[in-house]
Amino acid sequence: MSRVLLAVALLASQCDLLTPDPGDTLAAGVWGGDDAGLIVSDTGAHAHVGCTAGNVTGKIPLDSLGRFDVAGTYHVQLYPVAIGEPRPARFTGRTDGDRLTLTVTLTDTAVVVGPVELRFGVEPEMAMCPICRVQPYP
Repeated sequence: MSRVLLAVALLASQCDLLTPDPGDTLAAGVWGGDDAGLIVSDTGAHAHVGCTAGNVTGKIPLDSLGRFDVAGTYHVQLYPVAIGEPRPARFTGRTDGDRLTLTVTLTDTAVVVGPVELRFGVEPEMAMCPICRVQPYP
């Protein structure tokens, strides 16, 4: 009987590891990669992938596996001249605290930007278009 209780206790502890911690959020700072970047603060995030950009308002919550899925807006026709308005989008991905995979999916079209690989504390290496240094979100 004690082996059964031990097995149940071990399984329960492993299940706890998969339960999201409501306090975990994506680390504030600069996440950079090849022709992509993400600037995260306590009030939101601003992403650039090539000559496209978008925003998320508020902190980005992480589940226990480091995954996120948040709503925002994204502008795919931004440079050299902005055409149209930013579109509703989902920002999804995963991080291990040092590396991050980011994909942006416009929710009113079939447009998907990414995935891109970013690293925390690394300056984005933008090829043709600049990255904003001032966060345009509230």
